[in-house]
Amino acid sequence: METITWNDFEKVELRAGTILEALEYPEARKPAYKVRVDFGEFGIKWSSAQITKHYTINELVGRQIAGVINFPKKQIGKFMSEFLVTGFTDENGDIVLTAIERPVPNGSKLI
Repeated sequence: METITWNDFEKVELRAGTILEALEYPEARKPAYKVRVDFGEFGIKWSSAQITKHYTINELVGRQIAGVINFPKKQIGKFMSEFLVTGFTDENGDIVLTAIERPVPNGSKLI
């Protein structure tokens, strides 16, 4: 594991956002959803997430998540991802979303 400085960590814009919409993404190589997330003052952004094993579309809408919003946009097939959805892998390698324990304003930074 590489050690980073506090200054390195502060560069990461890890922000809270609320999922407004989740859509099937049948063109993805691995099962995934497209999610549209409100990051408050940072705007509404789209990403794709391989979270189909643990979540349905209906249970995602309204959920707060943590996303990295200052990575460059990334082309994923025909879809442009604007942020990184964060999560952890379970014992099977499936993604469990990073949870925000209580509601916080959209755009709040992890500190």
